Amino acid sequence: MIVKYQGGPVGLNSLAVAVSEEAGTLEEVHEPYLIMEGYLQRTQQGRIALPKAYEFLGLKPMRKQDDLL
Repeated sequence: MIVKYQGGPVGLNSLAVAVSEEAGTLEEVHEPYLIMEGYLQRTQQGRIALPKAYEFLGLKPMRKQDDLL
């Protein structure tokens, strides 16, 4: 998500295709954990990677996330 979609926003279906997973599985299994841990946020425009996700991967944010919120 960070590399392919520059951190988002990205729609659930696009993300599911990119990781070869069912959209329902992403939404019900993976997404709640990522949101709870502070790596991902849902917005009206789509899902976005939060600064904690970049930090975990050792990357610098590609854009200011406040612009999307």
